[in-house]
Amino acid sequence: MAIEKVSARSIKKAAALIKAGGAVAFPTETVYGLGADGLNPEACARIFEIKGRPRFDPLILHECSAARARKLFSKVPASALRLMKKFWPGPLTLVLPKAAEVPDIVTSGLKTVAVRVPASSAARALIKAAGRPVAAPSANSFGRLSPTTAAHVKRQLGCGPDMILDGGKTAIGVESTIITFYGGRPVLLRPGGLPLEEIEKIAGPAAAIKNTGGAPPAPGCLKKHYAPRARLQIIEPGRRVKGGARAGYLAFSKKPAGEFRAVRVLSPRGDLREAAANLFGALHRLESSGVKTIYAERVPAHGLGRAIMDRLKRASAK
Repeated sequence: MAIEKVSARSIKKAAALIKAGGAVAFPTETVYGLGADGLNPEACARIFEIKGRPRFDPLILHECSAARARKLFSKVPASALRLMKKFWPGPLTLVLPKAAEVPDIVTSGLKTVAVRVPASSAARALIKAAGRPVAAPSANSFGRLSPTTAAHVKRQLGCGPDMILDGGKTAIGVESTIITFYGGRPVLLRPGGLPLEEIEKIAGPAAAIKNTGGAPPAPGCLKKHYAPRARLQIIEPGRRVKGGARAGYLAFSKKPAGEFRAVRVLSPRGDLREAAANLFGALHRLESSGVKTIYAERVPAHGLGRAIMDRLKRASAK
């Protein structure tokens, strides 16, 4: 398994691997994805095997243009079209009725499919060169911390992928926002790299997902997810907690009082975009320090803070 810097040559090589049924880890603007031919059921099965991902958890199909992405749906409401026009390419995934050509393994048997057009030029170039939609969940072991660097991918997946494209640190740092529609109204399935407030300006007020206890309607909707090996506990900013050699601390903007084995500050200036971009990298560093408990400060739950809190809540779930 090779790690190669993003270039015209490496993208061409990675596209050939995908065409041949292989699996390639590649950078997007959100996190690194583990990609395979999204119309090849056997290739998609490799994604589940490499990640240790259960088959009931659906995948996201990535396309290089909105025109190509629309062909993966059988029906597109007017509000969804407005979101496509405004936010694609970008960190927005839409879940809509699937086209007949989309394999059941991609949707975990659901009649809907999750699709997005990434803003990353490297990702779109790879998809275009492959000539197929690319199925790509995050390039990590199932349920673990998402990767925002090629090194994160290598650490978790080892020699599982046929190739890792190294495009440096991802810009946004959290996965895409996932939206579906019920009765013409947008429904938030997963907060992510596109703030909900921006979506609501275009599509109107969004409803929250209703947990029916069945199979997840989209990726990233399981109660326990995005978790480090250490136990993660969410606390209020400024709350004093017991530190020591076995504890780490994830602060929003200010270093905590007390002694901890490791401390990471997401954004010294209190910027939620910077905090989101640094979230998974900080958690990877805290995990690597060998702590047993990570205290994570609550951040303001608006804008990208909503996505940060979603990730922390799922990481802390029992």
